[in-house]
Amino acid sequence: TMNVADLWRSSSLIAWEEALQRYWLFVQPRNMELEKALDALDVRRLQGLSPQGWYDFLHDEYFRWKYTAPNRYATTTIQLRKYVEQNALDELDTIRRQLLNLDLNDVGAGLKTAKKIRGLGTAGASGLLSLMYSEHFATVDQFVVKALLQVGSLPEANALAKMNPLNLSVTDGVLLIGILKRKAKDNNHQFGTTAWTPRKVDMVLWTYGR
Repeated sequence: TMNVADLWRSSSLIAWEEALQRYWLFVQPRNMELEKALDALDVRRLQGLSPQGWYDFLHDEYFRWKYTAPNRYATTTIQLRKYVEQNALDELDTIRRQLLNLDLNDVGAGLKTAKKIRGLGTAGASGLLSLMYSEHFATVDQFVVKALLQVGSLPEANALAKMNPLNLSVTDGVLLIGILKRKAKDNNHQFGTTAWTPRKVDMVLWTYGR
């Protein structure tokens, strides 16, 4: 496997496609079915959910997808469960409606809206948005930051070096998603395709950052 800096500069479609396929080698077998389902998520499914259905989707599917370490899943879902304990599913459903009516070009506003969901920081917010709108958002987390630091030569290198990968700000998230959007666009231009999305670029980087 070529290193991430070489891949980033590579004009080989095969190298990029192989790197994308590698993602699935890192998925834990017990999560494979969930990963495949959320990889193919149709946003119209979320449009049809009841307040309870939206909560169940987040609790049983999205948080399980994002927080694969059992201790992280436990701590983040304690926050999410407060919507049930405090009889506040309507409040959570308001966020669902806001997420379905985003200006998809305003990455910062999207992240701030998703972050309103209890238990989600910038990384968790970006993940939800990337599943809903893969052409506009990417999952940005500590692994993506680690991988991008290895790329070097990025115009954003100084800003990347200053980030705290374990506690990304919304500003960090906007910058990171911007890099991945640009790379998806470059790949599409280079390979004469429309298949590359910021989400696919983050899937590639995730395997390098592990």
